[in-house]
Amino acid sequence: MTDFGYREVEPEEKTRLVGQVFSSVADSYDIMNDLMSVGIHRLWKRHFVSGCGMRPGQRVLDLAGGTGDIADLARKRVAPSGEVLVADINRQMLEAGRRRMDDRGQVDAFEWLQVNGEALPFADRQFDHLTIAFGLRNITDKAKALSEMHRVLKPGGRVHILEFSHVSPKPLAQAYDVWSFKVLPRLGQAVASDRDSYQYLAESIRRFPDQETLAGMLREAGFERVTFENLSAGIAAIHRGART
Repeated sequence: MTDFGYREVEPEEKTRLVGQVFSSVADSYDIMNDLMSVGIHRLWKRHFVSGCGMRPGQRVLDLAGGTGDIADLARKRVAPSGEVLVADINRQMLEAGRRRMDDRGQVDAFEWLQVNGEALPFADRQFDHLTIAFGLRNITDKAKALSEMHRVLKPGGRVHILEFSHVSPKPLAQAYDVWSFKVLPRLGQAVASDRDSYQYLAESIRRFPDQETLAGMLREAGFERVTFENLSAGIAAIHRGART
């Protein structure tokens, strides 16, 4: 069994249910991210990519790439000769990303792939960097996905994970709980006509491993030089690791 929010379900059932969530919220995903984080997620993402150490000519896989925020930031750093692949298990999210980049005249700047993070369809040692932002907690078998990330990175390649995490100051954690479980589902209903999906997203954050646990999982997957950095008192955190 595995978790789907606060429910325990079969692994195959979680994959199906998560797919339903993101199919439902794909068209309103960017608006809801702004509302959920009061726009701060944009600052987090820029800081996240600026610390990746990407250089022109490198090859980047943006896993759970959603609507292309991270891929677009990465492209600017590896251009003109680098390559960015946007991969997501959910077709509706990829389509939303393609429409967004098409509006900017950049859809052809990326390769768009529908893939499962637990079974990446790439040969070993293909990428200089692998990014995943706000996607790891939705993967059913996280240990398997981390192992796959390690496999497809080149020696010296780096993984970069941006994810909601665990808030440490207790008063802030209590306020964050009120926001997550009282306000967020209501915003989901008002903006996306979908309270249940945003209830799940709030619950999935609470079920996600804390900062130290995720760092340990990265080491178990074979990564070295593992670090993490809290953002906004741990509301989100950046984890990084290297394949040697």
